[in-house]
This record gives sequence, structure tokens and C-alpha cells, in this order.
Amino acid sequence: MLSPVIVGVDGSAESLAAVEWAAREAVRRDRPLRLVHARNWQRRQAEGEPANAAQRQLARRTLRQAEERVRGFVPDVHLTDEQVEGPATAALLKATERAELLVLGSRGLSGFTGVLVGSVAQGVVATAPRPVVLVRAGEEAEDEHVPADDGSPSTRTGFRDVVLGIDLADACDEVLEFAFEAARLRHARLRVVYAWQPPSAISLGPGDIGLINDPAQAAEWRGFLSTVLKVWRDKYPEIEVLETVVEGKASTVLVRAASAASLLVVGRRRSERPTVPRIGPVTHAAVHHVRCPLAVVPHE
Repeated sequence: MLSPVIVGVDGSAESLAAVEWAAREAVRRDRPLRLVHARNWQRRQAEGEPANAAQRQLARRTLRQAEERVRGFVPDVHLTDEQVEGPATAALLKATERAELLVLGSRGLSGFTGVLVGSVAQGVVATAPRPVVLVRAGEEAEDEHVPADDGSPSTRTGFRDVVLGIDLADACDEVLEFAFEAARLRHARLRVVYAWQPPSAISLGPGDIGLINDPAQAAEWRGFLSTVLKVWRDKYPEIEVLETVVEGKASTVLVRAASAASLLVVGRRRSERPTVPRIGPVTHAAVHHVRCPLAVVPHE
């Protein structure tokens, strides 16, 4: 049985945008789509049972709204749904274990919405065993495509670039494969971005001070990037790959590069201490500032 694309549903505008994106991605991947609503669990008591029944009814209404949205925009996807009991972080992480990927709604600068607030959002993104894609409210199918010749939005044009933010000190196959496959599914270009900063005088030894402004550093990084990507270019010869090496702060460079992307892909190292979830400063900046869908891919 094929693992599904799973999307967290809570009835918010962000959630519904995530539902539509997830439905399109399920079709692209030829996977089923599963809608999951995490509701708070209450101990069964005489006074608590009506509240539980109301929660189940609200969850059913929320899932039905999402189902109608999917059927209206992506009628051909194989669709199922389920209610799961909280805590929300644990419920969504458990659902992710059997997923191709998990899709969630995101408010960007305002944080996450619905059940995905604060530590819940951080816990899901930082500890999920499978890739997590965050989608902003208002994201539509046309936003994934380049504009038509007259500048108007269109779904008949090609896809915008998939952008991969790569860390050459930690370039992992899981992240590279996800990005190349995303580009293949969209017949899109893959723009691979690496940002580097020259070492400071404090971090260099007495004989290394001349390396601070060495103009050869950028060329060396470009050569390193080309070497890392060669095996993937050979594996995906149909994909046009653009290599971008920029001097600057990684988070700033990546947010700028993603401004016209259909999807931004970043990696996240699996924590050796899962009780202390972290996503790293670059991914944190992307979560809060990037407007296109963001894929966070875990790796060893």
C-alpha cells in the first residue's frame, strides 16, 4: 500500500491552503491524500462527555469542509480522512510515521495557527521522521507557475524554480533527493543555493590572515558544489540545474532566492536529543519569512 500525503486540518485559512497544495502534490506523486484532524482528548466523565461529542462533531464538520475543498479543486485524488486524539504534537508525529510527507498550514511571521501553536509547531517541524511542508494562507495553484506572457497568473505555464538551500558541510542525500525529485515532478529547474561567509580574523591563525579576502574562495566553493551535485545531475539528466554560490548570511540569501520559487527545500538534522527540538537558524528564518511552500527534510 502506498504511503499517503498527509495534511493537518483545523479549518483555518492556512489549513485549507495546505489541503489544496497537498492534494496537488498527492496527484503529482501518484499517492493517496489523507486528511488528519487532531482534537483534544478529555477524560470520560459525566460532565465531559457532551464536550467530547461536540468536539467530534466539530472535527467532522472541519474534515467535511476540507473534503469539499479538495473535490472542488483536485477531484481525481484518492481521499481519506481521520480524527486523531491529542496532544496535537504527538498525534501529528504519529500520523507522519506512515506518511510520504506531512503538510501543514503556516502563518509565517505570525507563527502557526490552530492546533499548531508555539511548542506544538516547533515539535512537529523539528522532530517529524518524514519531510514536512509548510504552506501559507492564500497559496494557490497559480502561484507555483510562472506568469503568462501578459503577466497574469496561470496554471498553463511552466513551474517556477524549485530552490534548494544546501549546506556543503552537511550535504545529505535525503535532502538532495527530495529536491531533485520535486523538480522532476514539476518539470522545473532546480536552483541550488549555497551561501558562504569569509572567516573572521579572530577565527584564523597567525599565518591565515591573508585568506579573509581571498577571491579564490568563491571559485573553490563553486567547484565543491559542482562536485557534490555531479552524481545527482547524472541520476536526473532531464533536470536543468542552476548552481548559485553567494557570499552572505545564509538565511538572508535563501529568503531572497526563494522569492520567486514554487518550493523551497531545506534540510534539518535529526536531533540526538528528541526532547529538545531545534530547527536551526536558517530553517527558522525560512519558516518566518519565506512566502512560497517550504519543505523541511530530516536527515542523519
